[in-house]
Amino acid sequence: MKVKRRKTEPWAMGLIIFLTLLISIGQILWKTGSNASTGLLSMLLNPYIIGGFLIYGVAAGLMMLAFRYGELSVLYPLFATTYIWVSILSVAFFSEAMGLVKWSGIGFIILGVSFIGRGSQ
Repeated sequence: MKVKRRKTEPWAMGLIIFLTLLISIGQILWKTGSNASTGLLSMLLNPYIIGGFLIYGVAAGLMMLAFRYGELSVLYPLFATTYIWVSILSVAFFSEAMGLVKWSGIGFIILGVSFIGRGSQ
């Protein structure tokens, strides 16, 4: 099925980046819930984990909206910014260590995402 090519709307790119932050918060909720759980059943009933799933569901619906107004080859690589948000949030919430190698990796992700964003123009 051939789809008519559509230029990526800037707001769709912004929405994807916002969704990566939202999904990262969902991952923080999953980690918090799994740390507090003692087994599979308590994990599935944990409000943090349930909240994380709800966030993922909302984000998936909004992601489909963004995909409708942009090129998948531009929008989906922006999803890599999730790694940036999760790294920052894991330091803030769980006191995880971020060394030079990890920060360098985040720098490369930012560089790559900026190349992709410029390639859509």
